Amino acid sequence: MDVFFLLIFLAFVFVLLIGGVLYWAIMAGQFDNTEENANAILHDEDSLTVQAGSEQKTANRRS
Repeated sequence: MDVFFLLIFLAFVFVLLIGGVLYWAIMAGQFDNTEENANAILHDEDSLTVQAGSEQKTANRRS
């Protein structure tokens, strides 16, 4: 029976800990802008292609 009360207490502490971490994450702005970072990877490839193209043009001018 003592183990049962210990498990109830530990579960309650665990729930409070998870709630505190979730509250901290929300207040710190972790979930404010989820779309910008998700779309950033789509735009990175375009900028790398432009850079690679300009490097090839520079290499062609040198030869």
